[in-house]
Amino acid sequence: MGIMTDLAEHRGTTVTAEAIDFIRGLHGSAFDSSSSPKHAVEIIEQQLADADHVSRRSSVRGDVLGDALLDRKHRIADLEVRLNQMEATLTERERAGQLAAARPEVSELMGERDVLRREVARLGHELQEAREQRADAEARCDLLERQLEAVEHPAPLPQPMPQPMPKVLVVDDQPDNLLAMTAVLETLDQELVTVSSGRDALKALLHHDDFAVIIMDVQMPGMDGYETAAHIKRRPRNRDVPIIFLTAMGIDPEHTARGYAAGAVDYISKPFDPWALRAKVAVFTETHLERRLSNPIG
Repeated sequence: MGIMTDLAEHRGTTVTAEAIDFIRGLHGSAFDSSSSPKHAVEIIEQQLADADHVSRRSSVRGDVLGDALLDRKHRIADLEVRLNQMEATLTERERAGQLAAARPEVSELMGERDVLRREVARLGHELQEAREQRADAEARCDLLERQLEAVEHPAPLPQPMPQPMPKVLVVDDQPDNLLAMTAVLETLDQELVTVSSGRDALKALLHHDDFAVIIMDVQMPGMDGYETAAHIKRRPRNRDVPIIFLTAMGIDPEHTARGYAAGAVDYISKPFDPWALRAKVAVFTETHLERRLSNPIG
């Protein structure tokens, strides 16, 4: 009941029997509203389809950009050959002057070459972006496939030896949302840290270590979820902590693109599905424990 005590202090109240019953009621109603993991499977499958679409679209775009880049490089090579041939046929008088001034067509070819070089630089940058986008989408596909497995075949987290529980940071400005998420997640083998603002989230990350995942509300007064995530990712000690954005704005390309740019690795919509939320947190926690076991000193 440590989390309840923190919430009670935040709201200026004390922990009562009624409050405990309220938490238990939220926990029960959350799962009663989704008595089977079927809805969570549908949510994650849709997210998997979206990520796969981004991956395939980025792959096609990368192929197109790669072909265009190769074409420009070939054209530059052809221009270089023509310019070298022209230089080889210069008269002594032309050698004494400037090549471009001696033959107007040379100036035109040099201008065309400069344009192509700028296009090569631009296409190279866009190709790198497309490859990175595809790699990110593929990573999301792998993550979502693990989440599907966690929903369909839930298993306890591996605990080969006694060790500190990983922490989960939950950030939401609405106390009822914090209570609901606490009710859903409290049975997992982890420590929940709940805060009600972006600034409090940054403070929690200074005072606590070993976070497996951060669940972040997008719409918060003052510092919203995007800004908070950007601040978190700028800190070396926190930049690798995965962030799940919790949003009531719907999962559309504009919001997801902004979220991924801010550092989020996953999304879930409000009202959230408890099975989906538990599966996502469980997979991130499992990944965190695997990383901890493979690198016990770091």
